[in-house]
Amino acid sequence: MRLKTFHKKKVVTVFFVCVLALAFLAGRLIDLMLFESEYYAKKAQDLHERERDIKAARGRIIDACGNVLATNQTVCTISVIHSQIEDPEKVIQALTEELGLSEETVRGRVEKRSSIERIKTNVDKEIGDKIREMNLAGVKVDEDFKRWYPYGTLASKVLGFTGGDNQGIIGLEVKYEDILKGSDGKILTLTDARGVELPEAGESRLEPVPGNDLYISLDANIQKFAEQAASKVMEKKSADRVSIIIMRPSDGEILAMADVPEFDLNDPFELNTDTAGTTGNIESAKAAVFPEDDAVTAMSDTERQDAWNQMWRNGCINDTYEPGSTFKIITASAGLEAGVVSLTDQFSCPGYKIVEDRRIRCHKVAGHGSENFVEGAQNSCNPVFIEVGLRLGVERYYSYFSQFGLLQKTGIDLPGEAATIMHKMENMGQVELATVSFGQSFQITPIQLITTVSSLINGGTRITPHFGVEVRDSEGTLLKVLEYPAGEQILSEETSETLRYILEQVVDGGSGKNAYLEGYHIGGKTATSETLPRSANKYISSFIGFAPADDPQVIGLCVIHNPQGVYYGGTIAAPVIREIFANILPYLGIEKDEDEAQ
Repeated sequence: MRLKTFHKKKVVTVFFVCVLALAFLAGRLIDLMLFESEYYAKKAQDLHERERDIKAARGRIIDACGNVLATNQTVCTISVIHSQIEDPEKVIQALTEELGLSEETVRGRVEKRSSIERIKTNVDKEIGDKIREMNLAGVKVDEDFKRWYPYGTLASKVLGFTGGDNQGIIGLEVKYEDILKGSDGKILTLTDARGVELPEAGESRLEPVPGNDLYISLDANIQKFAEQAASKVMEKKSADRVSIIIMRPSDGEILAMADVPEFDLNDPFELNTDTAGTTGNIESAKAAVFPEDDAVTAMSDTERQDAWNQMWRNGCINDTYEPGSTFKIITASAGLEAGVVSLTDQFSCPGYKIVEDRRIRCHKVAGHGSENFVEGAQNSCNPVFIEVGLRLGVERYYSYFSQFGLLQKTGIDLPGEAATIMHKMENMGQVELATVSFGQSFQITPIQLITTVSSLINGGTRITPHFGVEVRDSEGTLLKVLEYPAGEQILSEETSETLRYILEQVVDGGSGKNAYLEGYHIGGKTATSETLPRSANKYISSFIGFAPADDPQVIGLCVIHNPQGVYYGGTIAAPVIREIFANILPYLGIEKDEDEAQ
C-alpha cells in the first residue's frame, strides 16, 4: 500500500513538472511571438542582408567671384564578399593587376571570412569601370567621392582638406563640417543562408543627400596676388615664412590670407620640400625639416606628424609674434581717445628714454630731436610713444586693451586661433608699460592686429574677421546668410578720423613712404621687431596699410619672418603691400584720386 502511494506521488510530481515546463515554453513562445518578434525579425533580416555605404557628395566651397575652390571627383571603392566569390585565384590576380597592390595584400583581404571586406578606396573611375566589366563574382564596385581642389596649393591653409572618410581635417573644411558633409546613403542586397545574393531580390537603395555649398569672401584673384607677392619677397630675402592678410575693414570680410609656403591640397600628406622651417636660413631649414625622400621614409611617426603639422600650420592665426611699431597705432588711439596727447604736442627725442632704472633707446641712436606727435608717428619714434603710454598709466592703458578687444580672440571662422600673450595688469610696471607702448614684450597674432587696426580706422566699430558669407544648396538656392556679432563702438569717430590722418602722413613722408602709390591716399605703419632670444639677431619685418586713407575699403598686413640682409619693415614689407594694392585697388573698383595723380 505504501509503495503504491509513493508511485502515485512520483507521477503527480512528474506531471506538475511537465505542466510547469509546458507553461514556461508557452510563455516564452508568447513572449517571442508578441513582444520580441520585431527584434528577432530584425536579426533575421540582418543575417540575410548585405549593406554598403554610398558616400554623399560633399558641398563645394565657392569664392567671392563664383570660382569653385573645393569640389568632388568621382572615384570607386572596391570590396569583396567572401561567401560570393566563385574563383578566388581569378579575383586575386585581377585585383592585384588593376589596383597596383601586392598579391599578398589582396590575397589576405580576399580570403578573409567577413561579410564584406574593402580592398581599396579612392580608385580612379576608369579602373573601377574596368573591374566592374569583368563581372567577377563576389567583387563589388561602388562609386564614391574624393575631394578635389582645382587650384592646387591656392589658400591651402585656409581651405584645409579632408581625410579618407571625407571629413574635414583643418581649415574651413573642418570649421564648416556640418554644412559641407551631407548624409551618406546605403545599398541593401538580400542573400540566402550561405550569404549568396538572391538575384531575384534585386537591390534597395537609400540615396545619399549631398552637402550644401559654402560661399566665402575670399577672392581667388586677390589670393593669387597675395601669394605671388609673399613668395617673391620670401625668396628674395631668404625668409622663413611670409604671412599676408587682405580684408575689408568695414565688415571683416577676408579677401585673401596667404601664409607661404603653402602645400598641395590634392596631396596634403606629401611633405613640401619647398617649405622652410621657422628658424635658420631657408636651405638649412629645408634640409633639417624636410629631408630627401629616403630620409622622409625613415622618419618616425612622431617626426612625420610634426613635419605635417608644421606644413599645415597657418601662421596668420595659429602663431603669435611681437608686433613692434605697428602696435603704436593702438597706443596712439588710446592716447588720443583719452585726451592725453594731441597732434600738436611737442616731444624731444635724444635717442633714448629713461624709465625707472632702464635706458630704452630709439631705433635712431642719434635721436629725432624736437618733434610733434604727428612727426613722432612719421619717425616711428619710440620715446614719443613711451611718453604717451606713461601718460595713460597702467590701469587706463590696460582698460583700452580690453576695450579694443585685444584680450580676447577675434572669433574668426577658422580653427586653432591663438590668443594674445599679454602681461597681467598686476604684473605690469612702468618698464613693461613703456615696452608695450611701442610693441615689444608681448605677443599677438596677425589676425588680431589687423582686426584691431581695422576697427580703429573704420570709424571705431569692432569687427569679426570671417570667410563664410552664405550657404546654398547644390541647385544654388539660398539657405542661410551667415551672420556675425554686431560690433561695439570701441573708439569715437572723431578719434578714428584723426588716426587715419596720422597714418596717411606716415606713408606720405614718414617711415612708410615705400608704400606710397601714385593716385591713391594710403595710410599705414611699419614695424621691425626682434625675436627672442635677442642675442639670436633675428627679426620680423611688417607693414600694415589701408586705402583710401579717408574712407578705408581695404586693409593689408604683411609679416616677414627672419629676412636675411636688410630687415627693416619700411624697406622690405611696405613695398609688398604697395605691389598688392597696385594690382587689387583697380580690380576692386577703387578709382585713383585725379588730384593725387597729378
